Parts: sequence; structure tokens; C-alpha cells
Amino acid sequence: MIEPTLALRTAIRSKLITTPAVTALVDPANIRSGSTRPGETPCIIMANSTTTLHGHDYTSQRAAWVYLDLHIWTHDQGADAAHEIAFAVQGALDKNLEVAGGYCDHFKVVRSAFPRDPDPAFGHGVLSMEALIRWIV
Repeated sequence: MIEPTLALRTAIRSKLITTPAVTALVDPANIRSGSTRPGETPCIIMANSTTTLHGHDYTSQRAAWVYLDLHIWTHDQGADAAHEIAFAVQGALDKNLEVAGGYCDHFKVVRSAFPRDPDPAFGHGVLSMEALIRWIV
């Protein structure tokens, strides 16, 4: 099992790049981890992750809550483009996630926000999600 946040990001990216509704709007090469406003749009950037280790039980299982934001960026595509991509992403992630080397016992998008960027040509959306990841050591 890789670190829970990395495992979750990998699972999310795998789901998004294999979902036609998402790839029709965002090139798979532009679905990645990162921390800055992108050079190429539209894109989805996974950032702002937090992992809270939840301990273990008698069977050597470990668990962690993982919190992650997906930032959706558009440029010169109109005000609703980020909303459209966010809806496609939510639909793609509305099914079970398979996490390499572990299990995703709980996953959901808990919040969506569409803050204004200082440059009005940019559209920006943020999807916040939570997951409970479990693995055997």
C-alpha cells in the first residue's frame, strides 16, 4: 500500500481518465496533482490534501481519513465551463473507487465551490472530498 493520499489521488485520476464524460471536456494529460494555477486549460488539479491516521485493530489493519480538493480550471470558455466539468467529475466519482493495495470504505464529494479568479478569463471550481482508506500491514 502506498501512502493513503497518494493512493486516493491515483484512484481518482484513474477513474477520471477512463470516464468519457470527463475526457470529452478535459484532456487526460491535464488531470494531475499540483498546486498552482495551470498553464494549460481546461484542467483538473488534485491539491490541498490532508491525511488523518485512524489507528489500527487486532488484525493489523490500518485506516486513515483522507481529505482532498480537486481544482477545476478553465480559460476563455465562459462562466459555466467549470460547472460542467465539475458535474462530469462528480458523476465519474459517484461509483466505488478501487485503491491499489487497500480498500476505500467511504468516499464522497462533500462540497463544491466556484470562487472568482482575479483574472475574469479564468473559471475555477473546487470539489472537496473525503475518503476512508483501509489497508493491511
